[in-house]
Amino acid sequence: MAGAGSQEEASPAAEGEAEGEASVWACGEYRLLVWTAAAVLLPVILTLWCSVRRARREEALRRGPGLGLGLGLGSWPGASVHSWRYTDLFTRPTYCSVCGQATLRGSYCPCCGICVDDSCLAQAERRLRCKEAVQPPPAPAPAQAQPEAPAPAPAHQWVRGNLPICNSCSVCGAQCGCQPRLCDCRCVWCQRVAHDDCVGQLAAACDLGPLRRAIIPPRYLYMAQRRRRQRRPAPGEQLSQFSYMCPENWSPILVLANARSGNNMAQHLMGEFQTLLNPIQVVDLDSTTPYKALQLCTLLPSHKTRVLVCGGDGTVGWVLDAIDDMKYKGQEQYIPYVAVLPLGTGNDLSNTLGWGAGYTGDITTEEILQSVLDGEVTRLDRWSVRVTKGFYSFHRPKIYTMNNYFSIGPDALMALNFHECRQQSPFLFSNRIINKAVYFFYGTRDCLVQACKDLDQKIELELDGERIALPKLEGIIVLNIAYWGGGCRLWEGTGDKPYPPASHSDGLLEVVGVYGSFHCAQIHVKLANPVRLGQAYTVRLILKNSVMPMQVDGEPWVQGPCSVVITHKTQALMISPSKRQPEEDVQGASAQGTVES
Repeated sequence: MAGAGSQEEASPAAEGEAEGEASVWACGEYRLLVWTAAAVLLPVILTLWCSVRRARREEALRRGPGLGLGLGLGSWPGASVHSWRYTDLFTRPTYCSVCGQATLRGSYCPCCGICVDDSCLAQAERRLRCKEAVQPPPAPAPAQAQPEAPAPAPAHQWVRGNLPICNSCSVCGAQCGCQPRLCDCRCVWCQRVAHDDCVGQLAAACDLGPLRRAIIPPRYLYMAQRRRRQRRPAPGEQLSQFSYMCPENWSPILVLANARSGNNMAQHLMGEFQTLLNPIQVVDLDSTTPYKALQLCTLLPSHKTRVLVCGGDGTVGWVLDAIDDMKYKGQEQYIPYVAVLPLGTGNDLSNTLGWGAGYTGDITTEEILQSVLDGEVTRLDRWSVRVTKGFYSFHRPKIYTMNNYFSIGPDALMALNFHECRQQSPFLFSNRIINKAVYFFYGTRDCLVQACKDLDQKIELELDGERIALPKLEGIIVLNIAYWGGGCRLWEGTGDKPYPPASHSDGLLEVVGVYGSFHCAQIHVKLANPVRLGQAYTVRLILKNSVMPMQVDGEPWVQGPCSVVITHKTQALMISPSKRQPEEDVQGASAQGTVES
């Protein structure tokens, strides 16, 4: 009995100890859960807070007087107009251009290279002068007989400190900006650098540097705009009157950038181009239409301007449409030549013209501008795609302009699915690899679904008025350029069979068929040939009794019964990289041959 009583007394104590241990464990688990949640959520909250703070700061800079180079010809920026950009961390040792103190974060102007911390931003806006896009020439001396006589060449505009890492003094050849303080100078126009003690030994006149052929001198813009306001000159009159302000073999470059293309590299590239060129020559297409930006060409010599489009094939087509508008409005003498810096996803047009499948930062902006200056002019056929609802022309047709290709079938279905997905979540499509992965996903899904099968029974094809007998197909693609689908030479196929030559400037279209999405994948890796249906000057397709996806240059839609007629519209003047061997290489090869002999 005593043993039983002791056990009964011990059991409540054991239960109390067990409950105490359980509460301790529960408290420990709760603390661990709290600390884990804090470790996970705190960085996320801080990141979101910093992002919101940065977005508000950038919005405040946009609304301020310093950002936004308006391209209205009557409201160009003058002196002390900075294009401020905010950064949370400078990528190299940086010193404030106002107080001279080291700073980790703050604002910088890509046009002139001035860097300031938050507390000195207002003083920098008042005291430090930026690049002047438009600058009046100095007043003529009283004894000067003709006011239009050539004025002295513009002087250097020096900015102190925060020099590029790899540089050398233009006077002594030693490296500049090595000391841990705000020291040494750089000219914002010719990009020459010099020590503080060597600046006085340089010539006072600025020749705009090695890229002078691409830069629009600010004094030229001022005189040309003033003459335009006084009266409307004849074409080419401005060059004859103000040629003394421009360098020899002058061919100014206008940069049009789409910040939403591909890898979102355009924002960084715009800053680098603003550093090298006149800020008025760099235009963000998010804030200015291409037609408005191209009006700058009307103040430049006829058939001299070159345009560099930074974006995808859609951006290039947008600019070419604006050039067509210039033709329709009587500005054909000011039509520029167009080069491409590929920042999109597919970049098939850029690949065809020789500019590559995508820019990855492997070459500098100076080399890009030099390639545009040295590039060769070529022509690009542009086509009109007329889509008429139904079989007869009672309905008003919808007209598209085609530069690359038109397709119906699995290729258009993939583009349609990608387009709808990007519209729902545009923030996910900021990387070229992600975009191609989404295309691959939809192509793989269509291999199983086969939503476009039996196309040959639903469509009729005519090439130059002759009806073509179709094999069992799922898609038809009409090509104007050599590349398709992000780098595939579709008309060429595997290259093991002879095929008629194709060109983007011969006025002919190449028409091919595909058996499905899997066949498209085989053609991409050169394991199969397309079904070559022929070449023609005019293509007509009739969709009889079905609803099918269609696309023109990546612009997809779903189309019911209709007729599609593709005819030649016009030709655009494009620029391809020069294929000529550089002069230095030729001289080196000849010298080597002389030594060997």
